[in-house]
Amino acid sequence: MPGLPEKDQQILTAHAGLVHAVVRTCHNRDLMPQLEQLLKLSEENGWTQLVAAIRRILGGQRDTSVLLSLDEEDRAIAEAILRGLQNPETLPDLNATPDPEHAAPGLASMIAASRHGNVEALKALADMAIQMRQAGGDMARLASALSQMEQGETDVEKLARGMSPAGLKLIEMIVEELRKRG
Repeated sequence: MPGLPEKDQQILTAHAGLVHAVVRTCHNRDLMPQLEQLLKLSEENGWTQLVAAIRRILGGQRDTSVLLSLDEEDRAIAEAILRGLQNPETLPDLNATPDPEHAAPGLASMIAASRHGNVEALKALADMAIQMRQAGGDMARLASALSQMEQGETDVEKLARGMSPAGLKLIEMIVEELRKRG
């Protein structure tokens, strides 16, 4: 993934499994039942535009018109799928882990915006929380912490209770970003 903007790299790191699953299924239709389960879950979580684009790719559409109407994150994922179909060496690393330092500013920005009544930010946080809760573990705890932060909580110990050291670090970075924003 060298050469991609840092934000896109983080998006692809977080969604590498989906990108690989779609590319593998395009090459081996016997994998479609497993992918279909993932696509249905994604639709239920509000990723309807991305799933529609993936279905078009699975149907053979490989031109950039499949990217129309996608938001920035969905577009990065769909572009990675198209690149991966052309050149498997461009597929994101399945073993890479997202860097929390890159997530903290974006999450803090969404929390701050929702605190100021931005409905889109509040909806995005709610959508993320649904996905995080389904993931379980630290992600589920992070969903709860994001909600608490949106309500004004900044006590890191309270927010990170029960989280791993990596989760604690992310909470600390988000709270620090929120304090910078006032």
